[in-house]
Order: sequence, then structure tokens, then C-alpha cells
Amino acid sequence: MGGADRRDAPPVEASDQKSPAVLIYDGDCAMCRSSALWLMRLAMASGELEILPCRSAPRRLRYPHITDEACMTAMQLVLPGGRTLAGADAVPELLRRIRGLGWLAAVFALPGSRPIARRVYAWIAKNRMRLSCER
Repeated sequence: MGGADRRDAPPVEASDQKSPAVLIYDGDCAMCRSSALWLMRLAMASGELEILPCRSAPRRLRYPHITDEACMTAMQLVLPGGRTLAGADAVPELLRRIRGLGWLAAVFALPGSRPIARRVYAWIAKNRMRLSCER
């Protein structure tokens, strides 16, 4: 799962710097929806984040290569160059895009933090309906 490693990121072109990243999330989950809206509001000042519900027609049209199964398993962050990060691997990039929170991305570079973050994310994703969506 080295896809989130910044070293293998494609070079950022000048035109890419103006395009927002797109966060694809489970729009049927109240916790996911609230989190995505909160992140978008925080990133609004910089214009670096757009959000799309997983099962929406615009997401399917714009990102047909991302399956419903993939985005219902973990959030997907599509970067301006087209590279996609999923789940916990997307978190550092999301933090970098929010003014004042970029420094938190460094936590994910600490030894052992990435595997722990992936386990925690996987548990939350698996249990999200019990945590927030079932009433």
C-alpha cells in the first residue's frame, strides 16, 4: 500500500495546483457526510477540496474507474493529477490541504503510525453504520 507515499507522487504541474482534490465519501452515512462537509468547510478558504457522494451520478460520470465497492469501503481522494489515495492513506493529504492543519500530516510520517492509522481507519469504516448511521 505504498500508493500514499509522497515519494511516488507524480510531479505537480502548474495547472494542477489550481484544481481541487476531490473527496469521495459514503453519502448514506451520517458520520461520513458530516465529516466530508466539515473538511470541505475547513478547506474552503484555499479552494483545495471538493466533495462527492460515492453513489452519485456526478461521481460515476467523472470517476468511472472508482467502483461503488471501493468508495463504500473507504473514502477516496482523487488528486488533481489523477492519482487516488484511499482510507487512512488519504488523511495526510487532506490535512495538507487545510490551512492550519498541515502540520498534523507529519504524524503519519512517524515510524509505525501508518499501519496503526490504517487499522483504526479500517475499524471505523467497518463499524460506521453502528457508530453513527443506525438509529
